[in-house]
Amino acid sequence: MPNIGVPGLILILVIALIVFGPAKLPQLGRAVGETLREFKSSTKELMSDDDATDKTNDTKETKKD
Repeated sequence: MPNIGVPGLILILVIALIVFGPAKLPQLGRAVGETLREFKSSTKELMSDDDATDKTNDTKETKKD
């Protein structure tokens, strides 16, 4: 996937401004930020759960030997 770059970002912002209007853009930005924050916290929880499961399995295997 190619990099978007600054001109591409400007073009996307201009199109978003035309489509949604200046009143809706802050609301959209806030919604996107909250979605990304929730996604990030969910992935952290999944990774920590996975690490905890791996450690538990490692200790069980060690006790069996």
